[in-house]
Amino acid sequence: MSRPKEKIPKVVIPKVVILGGGFGGLTAARALDSFADVTLIDRHNFQTFLPLLYQVSTAGLAGDHVAYPIRGALRKTRVDFRMGSPISIDHKNKTVKLDSSEVFPFDYLIVAMGSMTNDFAIPGVSEYALGMKTVSEALHIRSEIMRHFEDLCRFHNDRLPNGSTQELTISVIGGGPTGVEMAGAIAELIRGPLTLDNSRAARGIRVALIEAGPRLLPAMSPHNSLRAHRDLEKLGVTIYLDTAVKKIDSHSITFKTGESISSGVTIWAAGVKGESAMKNLNIPHERDRISVDEFLQVINYPHIFAIGDIAGAKDENGRFLPMIAPVAMQQGRFVARHIKQLIHGKKVERFRYRDKGAMATIGRHKAVVEVKGIRIGGVVAWYMWLWLHLFYLLGGRNKIGTMADWTWNYLTFDRGNRHIMDIS
Repeated sequence: MSRPKEKIPKVVIPKVVILGGGFGGLTAARALDSFADVTLIDRHNFQTFLPLLYQVSTAGLAGDHVAYPIRGALRKTRVDFRMGSPISIDHKNKTVKLDSSEVFPFDYLIVAMGSMTNDFAIPGVSEYALGMKTVSEALHIRSEIMRHFEDLCRFHNDRLPNGSTQELTISVIGGGPTGVEMAGAIAELIRGPLTLDNSRAARGIRVALIEAGPRLLPAMSPHNSLRAHRDLEKLGVTIYLDTAVKKIDSHSITFKTGESISSGVTIWAAGVKGESAMKNLNIPHERDRISVDEFLQVINYPHIFAIGDIAGAKDENGRFLPMIAPVAMQQGRFVARHIKQLIHGKKVERFRYRDKGAMATIGRHKAVVEVKGIRIGGVVAWYMWLWLHLFYLLGGRNKIGTMADWTWNYLTFDRGNRHIMDIS
């Protein structure tokens, strides 16, 4: 008598909905594709490579070189994409509703909606300071800088004295990597292309970098912080340390000390917070981030995960993890493994972030890199920064376009993207 065949348990294919197509969301979608029915939702149909937005702002790169179509990134997967924004979650029926009125059921939901500018309730930030979280904001910064430069050319081309009378201050608020890179790039834009265009007008532009803390790049070592400080000063940047901003007006910045400076263009790089749309989802949050446990599951909602900038994941010391791409990507891969282990009934380990180091570029041949206690600066660090950012940039066209722009900028000391694009 033949032995009856054993029934092989059928593996359930989970429905996973991902809100957000940034570093974390895309990484999770690709990792889940082999064993889950995945739908990725984002309000844009492209992913923005945020680390290079400041180069769009300072005419170093074209705007489309830092944006890549999400459908193109998912072309070799079975992941479905929808453009839209979530407006509510039905926790009882496990569905999410979009502003398009579409409703998507899910077994697991991953919230990866990213971050937005944090004004820290400082008066005038939202009205007068320029944020830098989207391509359109970056293009607006570029247009504002070039528009003010054209004003200088128009009114002072024949009258600006050789003594370099100051006519315009461009202020960058925030001394972290974004602020440092932005200030250095603006200084090089002035010293190079704008000086070649009209040296008298360019001499009237001053760059200020304002930091509330005692040093720049506080997440890095004091050695690299000091190196970045000196490199920026060599480029002509005026640095204000221990200087907290009290309020911002249309043409000035007032500090908490009572002192104020004039500022024709004010750029806000002082911090970000979790995307405010998370408040529509009726899930717990803490200090503008979604509250999660050590497994990245939302508190009281084990079928919902949060990753990336919007997630309130903490390290061993109880501090929030930094809002950077490596954190989001590691969390995206972790959640995919977590869901796979859950559907197979396996034990899940807590998320641990592996810090792969930090870096910032200040200008041509000037950068600082820290990897596992090793500090690197100068030309070697600059080439490391270039290679790493090019490696993570999505799309062959974007990589080639970025390499072409960088090569042209390097060889000619020029920047060909000095267009004022927000004029209708």
